[in-house]
Amino acid sequence: MHNLNELQVYKKALLYKKKVREITKRFPKDELFGLISQFKRAADSIVLNIAEGAGNSSNKEFVHFLDYSIRSAFECKGCLDIAFGNMFIVETEYQKIFHETDELIAMLYGLQRHLKQIK
Repeated sequence: MHNLNELQVYKKALLYKKKVREITKRFPKDELFGLISQFKRAADSIVLNIAEGAGNSSNKEFVHFLDYSIRSAFECKGCLDIAFGNMFIVETEYQKIFHETDELIAMLYGLQRHLKQIK
């Protein structure tokens, strides 16, 4: 098992989730059950899969759950593209959070590589 509070990627994922919540508050209300819901679920999934994976005694299983987190992060990138394309967010905000998403993905891949090296 891994201590969640010691994982930097987990802390970053929690901040990212919070940022997604702040951004989606400004989306049109008719997107409540569409893009808003999808984006929030994807961001939550990043956090929840890290947590679930950390609860395993097997590093192999943790790596498996990190795959789900990575996929959810890519889903967030798709949500950002849709939001920007529909002018729900301005370009500077889009660029900033898109970069943060890339950083989070890189951290997830880094943790995966580290866990795969541990025997």
